[in-house]
Amino acid sequence: MEYLHDIFLVPGVSQSLLILTIVVALGIFLAGRLTIRGMGLGVTWILFCGILFSALGIQIDPTVEQFAKDFGLVLFVYSLGLQAGPSFFSSFSHGGLRLNLLATAIVVLGVGGTLAIAFISHEDMASMVGVMTGAVTNTSSMGAAQQAYADLHHTAHPYIATGYALAYPFSVLGVIVSMVLLQKICRIRPQEEEKALLAEAEQQSQQPVCVDIRLTNTEILNKRLTVLHNSCKAEMVVSRIIHSDGQDEVAHSKTVLREGDTIRVLTDHAHLQELQTLGEVSVFKTIPNGDTPHLVSRRIVVTKPEWNGQKIGKVSLRAHYNVNITRVIRAGVGLLATPMLRLQLGDRIIVVGEQDDVRKVGELFGNELKRLDAPNLIPIFVGIALGVIVGTLPIALPGLGQSFRLGLAGGTLVVALLMGRFGPTYKIVTFSTTSANHMLREVGLALFLAAVGLGAGEVFLSALTSGGYMWIVYSILIAVLPLLIVGIIAYRAMHINYFTVIGLFTGAMNDAPALGYAMSISPNNDQASVTYATVYPLTMFLRILAAQLMIILLC
Repeated sequence: MEYLHDIFLVPGVSQSLLILTIVVALGIFLAGRLTIRGMGLGVTWILFCGILFSALGIQIDPTVEQFAKDFGLVLFVYSLGLQAGPSFFSSFSHGGLRLNLLATAIVVLGVGGTLAIAFISHEDMASMVGVMTGAVTNTSSMGAAQQAYADLHHTAHPYIATGYALAYPFSVLGVIVSMVLLQKICRIRPQEEEKALLAEAEQQSQQPVCVDIRLTNTEILNKRLTVLHNSCKAEMVVSRIIHSDGQDEVAHSKTVLREGDTIRVLTDHAHLQELQTLGEVSVFKTIPNGDTPHLVSRRIVVTKPEWNGQKIGKVSLRAHYNVNITRVIRAGVGLLATPMLRLQLGDRIIVVGEQDDVRKVGELFGNELKRLDAPNLIPIFVGIALGVIVGTLPIALPGLGQSFRLGLAGGTLVVALLMGRFGPTYKIVTFSTTSANHMLREVGLALFLAAVGLGAGEVFLSALTSGGYMWIVYSILIAVLPLLIVGIIAYRAMHINYFTVIGLFTGAMNDAPALGYAMSISPNNDQASVTYATVYPLTMFLRILAAQLMIILLC
């Protein structure tokens, strides 16, 4: 019995690891079984299991608890940012500015609600700032508020952290409740929303379209293929030429266009009309594989690191191998193989040419899937190290006597987004398989939730028994009302898809657990996580700045 007492109840490294793993396992077990009308809390059960263990008196080593919380959050945020990096930057040309303005509105409404509650209820403002940081589940802003108060008064405020700990668990639930309430208020059916989202994405995507053009423009006949780009400004890749006698050949810059020839072209939907100036256009509903007795079309995987970040135009496959790259498939999205497109490790390139030439090109790029199974750990740990440096870097703002910091989560996400987008440009291999990225993300989130729950239980009960239950009410109001107001406007007035709106909720609230729930109800699309990554950096900055300003100006 003494052994069981020591291994379960005496804080230490071994005991901490044991309790952490039990909390995670139990939370995941409950996540798959406890639902109400088909709705569940998902991985958020890990948080509540941690609170239960802590409330029962089971504590872990404080150092291990802090490490698990920080490292888990860093792993989650970094893997999320690395995957969302390319989509994050492209999203600014497709509504990203609008989403960030909506997220800013949520922040402003939350701050306004906090001020209103403090003045009406006569609660201590510093305590309400703590409740607000818990209501928006932002550890960095709570830490910033504590530091600002200590710098002003040369002593720590006793209830900033308590307000945060008391508000946090219910605010996580409040964000999830907001998602459910938005469904009920606006009569949203997630399955239909997902179908509409996928249909819209397909319609607006940059997936290449394949067309055959029977040349009739006399201005280009009997001239070399390069004349096409002078006669037609459309972006296109000519994969092959089919002559009037039925013979086909790989398109080459020196190929002479003859009357009756048909060229097979890959282009974007937006350029179809421009191609009609060349001749009679026939559009394929699906891109054909194009195999003939003479030419074959094959999919080759880029698995050699030396091609990471190389522009297609510099590869010169047409000149050296008489082979054309027609398109590139990256993360399930087809891209037009323009000369300026940079290849990335893991890209699947579609090439057209004679079989022996295509085989040589496959050897050139690697085309060995086993190579992709090996994880690229150096960029992950270097990226996390840079994220820690960026997160702890003091940033001075004009007019304020002290600086603020992005925090571990904010700094890591900024670095991850930049690595995901620009890493290949600088020959940094950022590729990881979807399963590996998902594993890192889930392990990080589980550790974070377990550590937060185990650290909150004791304070949670003591605050409840001393009248802190009103702080729970305040935190729910601060969390839910801004989300519902902005959510209804975004969905009803601005016609933004439901999964984008709930991603906006989680990003604006800096709420990783709620994002896990949002992703669980939208498993077939990543819109929630992309939106989260789109608005998270700005709102993280605004949350930290708002908490510090409220302490400096009002306390």
